[in-house]
Amino acid sequence: MRKIVAGAFVSLDGVMQAPGGPEEDPTGGFEHGGWTVPYWDGPMGQFMDACFSQPFDLLLGRKTYEIFAAHWPFVGEDDPIGRVFNEVTKYVATSSAVSLGWTNSVALEGDVAAEVARLKQGDGPVLLTQGSSVLLQTLLAHDLIDEFRLLTFPLVLGHGKKLFGPGTKPGALKLTESKVSTTGVTMGVYAREGSVKSGSFALPQSSDAELARREKMKKEG
Repeated sequence: MRKIVAGAFVSLDGVMQAPGGPEEDPTGGFEHGGWTVPYWDGPMGQFMDACFSQPFDLLLGRKTYEIFAAHWPFVGEDDPIGRVFNEVTKYVATSSAVSLGWTNSVALEGDVAAEVARLKQGDGPVLLTQGSSVLLQTLLAHDLIDEFRLLTFPLVLGHGKKLFGPGTKPGALKLTESKVSTTGVTMGVYAREGSVKSGSFALPQSSDAELARREKMKKEG
């Protein structure tokens, strides 16, 4: 069985839209494209390198696939991430019949949740998402994600495509790794840890006998 890992850059208010550049995704009038760029430093690069150091296949939404396909095949063989991205299998959730030109690309058509669940039951490396906010909503709604690798940036964007949408299934998470960049970006790895547990900070209710005992002590004291 394969594990699905969601990697994402998010603001403090949960927005993940257009982290890499102004023209990346202006959908809905989003004006802050490229908001992650000023924060990058060495520790963040090391965290990302570690994310890509183990075998994986990419699981992408169509829009993120098109952004990647316009960039990574052209970065040159000396770019280690580009080399890995070009070699791995890219599974792409798409409703379009347009062919996928990037090498080792496979279209997931029809019922995407069912197709991803089928992939998850098979053998192979981790299925790693990057970006792909629309696809993530489908995966979250069907409870298919096993682990989150999140870089949370110290800014608020106000509006934009969110990581956790209204269809997200409730569940507990366990922080298994945590680092902070020199620019204040928190980098965390979160594994699934069962259902949400609840409790109460309310003071316990006293029984009638206990209340009577306390009243008697007050009078005697």
